[in-house]
Amino acid sequence: MTQPLLAEYFPILVFLGIAGGIAVAMVGGSLLLARQKPNPEKLSAYECGFEPFDDTRRRFDVRFYLVAILFIIFDLEVAFLFPWAVALGDIGWFGFLSMIAFLGVLTVGFIYEWRKGALDWE
Repeated sequence: MTQPLLAEYFPILVFLGIAGGIAVAMVGGSLLLARQKPNPEKLSAYECGFEPFDDTRRRFDVRFYLVAILFIIFDLEVAFLFPWAVALGDIGWFGFLSMIAFLGVLTVGFIYEWRKGALDWE
């Protein structure tokens, strides 16, 4: 006996319904039970480090983007190091030397950007 295609997705719909109900209950419970005492310090801007005092379309300092890109690059480096460390016993010397070459290229790039002053925030 064949079941309709949508019947196979019923458990997923039940799961999504339960998850949505729990999320709404938590947010609603927080609004009802928590003390709501907003003050200027809590409502102030915190993402950029300075208050919005001018037009929102003004230019950011390029160093903000540079630091963000550098963070992404070195974050990806760490993301590649974890699976490499786990599989190091299986990949042998070739895998080890490949990662050393990868880290060498990243180290050369890091030294270059350090000497060019990309990490200075003055």
